[in-house]
Amino acid sequence: MLFAVSCTDKADSLNVRLENRPDHIEFLKVNSGAIKIAGPYIGEDGEAMTGSLLIVEAADLAAAKALAAGDPYAKAGLFASVDIRPWKWVVGNPGA
Repeated sequence: MLFAVSCTDKADSLNVRLENRPDHIEFLKVNSGAIKIAGPYIGEDGEAMTGSLLIVEAADLAAAKALAAGDPYAKAGLFASVDIRPWKWVVGNPGA
């Protein structure tokens, strides 16, 4: 089952994001079998990173939450909020 993991950074936390980015990228690579899509939300300037969106495949919501909790960004306390919901890939799905 697929889940959308939508994370919003805490205000004024760019330094936390940048300090943990190498570990976060490694986490994405190590978990690439489960993480189907990942990338940052950006500000209106088109550059400032303000959060993260991941589409993950997991057996259930508990497994998706466990995966998200293992992200170095989450462990560093970067996020003000994390919303995880079941998601259905309809348009642009390479497996369809």
